[in-house]
Amino acid sequence: MTKIAIVTGSVRPGRQSLTIAEWVKAQAAEHAAAEFEVVDIADFNLPVWAEATPPSWGAPQTAEGQAWSAKMSEFDGYIFIVSEYNHSITGALKNALDYLGSEVNNKAAAFVSYGSAGGARAVEHLRGILSEMQVAHVRASVQFSLFHDFENFATFTPGPAATEALAPALDQLITWTKAMEAVREGAFSPVGAEA
Repeated sequence: MTKIAIVTGSVRPGRQSLTIAEWVKAQAAEHAAAEFEVVDIADFNLPVWAEATPPSWGAPQTAEGQAWSAKMSEFDGYIFIVSEYNHSITGALKNALDYLGSEVNNKAAAFVSYGSAGGARAVEHLRGILSEMQVAHVRASVQFSLFHDFENFATFTPGPAATEALAPALDQLITWTKAMEAVREGAFSPVGAEA
């Protein structure tokens, strides 16, 4: 069975990231093509990344980094819950991603974002980061507005438009996740290689 992680993107007190991740999991439970699990980066207590060598050269050295690496390796695809800070992703999410390399290579990702502009600017930054990490990211996404999907900017109350956007994002993610499984298994030859 295809396994998808729903990864939180914030660790601060009062965050909405975990609430939205749990909502996504509840909605995704109806999708029979995959299993979904919330992975909360706050549970890993990752120190600021300061390893001697980059993740592309080997596994993290810290116990926290190793636990995070092992967890992310379990999944075939990811849904990132993206909160926007200063027109970009949180430092916590960027730090968590800096620990990873081969764990996420040739896998797929989708985005559920939130912020004053729906988190769109943060997702654009995350797309660039994930491209460098060889993660295929799907076009369809979900964007929650602080003005329309949160009561008094505090209580998550998703509206119908954002809710309806989740199904196409999940469909695209499952399709690409299965395609990338074939890539990881070597089912496709490099361009220009002899058949």
